[in-house]
Amino acid sequence: MSYVITGKCLGERYATCVAVCPVDCIHPGEYQGQEFMIIDPEECIDCGACLPECPIEAIVETEEESPEWAVINKDLTPSFKGKPQPTPRPANDPPRKPENKLRG
Repeated sequence: MSYVITGKCLGERYATCVAVCPVDCIHPGEYQGQEFMIIDPEECIDCGACLPECPIEAIVETEEESPEWAVINKDLTPSFKGKPQPTPRPANDPPRKPENKLRG
């Protein structure tokens, strides 16, 4: 099992999750012409460190919670790996999409 980054991240990409990942399994890239992050399911150790870091709750604990995004994370992994990590956005920066809300 692996944690999964969902569509809430698409166009948002706070990238606050990257710094806390002990195995560097979170990678940036573009999907559908928008900024996005993925979790490499082969590298993820299910530690949960990333989950509380996402200010818009774009990460889910299991592939079953978002099977369609689990497939997208897996499929995008080869093209996202090796890209330089983006500068994280402040966790209190308002979401770009109105449907996303800051946790709190």
